[in-house]
Amino acid sequence: MQSSAPQQAPQYAERLTAPRSWWLVAALAGVSGGLVLLPLGVLPMLGGLLAAAALACAAVSSYGSARIRVVAGSLVAGDARIPVSALGRAEALDAADARAWRLHKADPRAFMLLRSYVPTAVRIEVTDPEDPTPYLYLSTRDPKGLAAALEAARTA
Repeated sequence: MQSSAPQQAPQYAERLTAPRSWWLVAALAGVSGGLVLLPLGVLPMLGGLLAAAALACAAVSSYGSARIRVVAGSLVAGDARIPVSALGRAEALDAADARAWRLHKADPRAFMLLRSYVPTAVRIEVTDPEDPTPYLYLSTRDPKGLAAALEAARTA
């Protein structure tokens, strides 16, 4: 069954995937699970290997599944969905500025979708007077692209 409303393509879409080294750590966790059960025999060892690897891979995949999208007049960042009309200026942050906003400049009321393995970010002012959140801090590999997409969505 098709919906009568046309689907709008995202103006910006990014998935904050975990780095490759984390997948190596997940594989090593599986090997560790197998080695722990090796004294019990080959079958328990294989079961431990598979179970530990599956759990570690699920954890890495879950952490790396955060998405940032600008679609249909809204910014979708992780579980949050904010209308672009409630947002102000978007500031692209280089690695040094992003680090400062994560540490000593951070406001505890801010919404932060941060990933330590992504060095750059965007800081977006929240202009909605009813929202106590002063700004959004979003880790992104393309801060200028996200800022431009938000500006385009605001003027559209």
